[in-house]
Amino acid sequence: MQAGKVYLVGAGPGAPDLLTVRGLRVLRRADVLVYDRLVDRRLLDEAPRRALRIFAGKMSGHHSREQEEINALLIDQARRGRRVVRLKGGDPFVFGRGAEEALALARAGIAVEVVPGVSAAVAVPASAGIPLTHRGLSSAFAVVTGHEDAGKAGPRVDWARLATAVDTLVVLMAAGNLPRIIHQLLTHGRSPETPIALIRCGTTRDEETVTGTLGDILERAGGLRPPVTAVIGDVVTLRDSLGHSGQGLAGDDMLRSGRRAGRGVYDRVQRRAAWGRGPATTSPSSISGRSTWR
Repeated sequence: MQAGKVYLVGAGPGAPDLLTVRGLRVLRRADVLVYDRLVDRRLLDEAPRRALRIFAGKMSGHHSREQEEINALLIDQARRGRRVVRLKGGDPFVFGRGAEEALALARAGIAVEVVPGVSAAVAVPASAGIPLTHRGLSSAFAVVTGHEDAGKAGPRVDWARLATAVDTLVVLMAAGNLPRIIHQLLTHGRSPETPIALIRCGTTRDEETVTGTLGDILERAGGLRPPVTAVIGDVVTLRDSLGHSGQGLAGDDMLRSGRRAGRGVYDRVQRRAAWGRGPATTSPSSISGRSTWR
């Protein structure tokens, strides 16, 4: 039997309509779908009905499957000749252990393709009205994880160097260790007056943003539950100036309009293209009336 192939697909930062066109095309051809906890459940409906769906989500302190088990699962399903889609939140290679899975697959002789996704590191701040760079305020930014592997042998985030090395810091998975992160930043030179925004469930209809400073954010944001992205730096102050209301998310509007419009010509053409039966072309007017979510 000829071995199948594994696609490591980034599902995007939260809103289902931020999945890329290529990601959607691959998802609609899946024989097996292995998905993470933060993947919007509406995306599961885009896989064929016959596709096997396997949950492999993780959260702090509780893993439905250990990483080694997930690696073995992907290898086993591919060796059965199946097209396996590993659907991960954000981008597979940004704190998603996608490289670990790709290496395991390569060592097992399994073909693997990475389908990049829209990373929460840039999309979530943008959704909350915060640019990561802005002339005169920020010419560099860094992305770090707020939740490191406790068993990691090497050094953890070097806060002593990072605290003042860049204008803007983005911390993914920030909720659990936020007091420690703030303490490290203040200890190593960041001012307590530095603006900070905490964004929960960014890009989704449940998006919630709390702003403050490193000196008072813990008091302001008590009880904010994961997933939380933190943005630290002067760019946070632009949120009010840009007139961001935090309401009327475009993704929700698109989902509603898509349901009203029904499945259109664009959708049918894309399905044919996904199976190699025709070109993926249509007019822009067809795109606007397309319904992706069933």
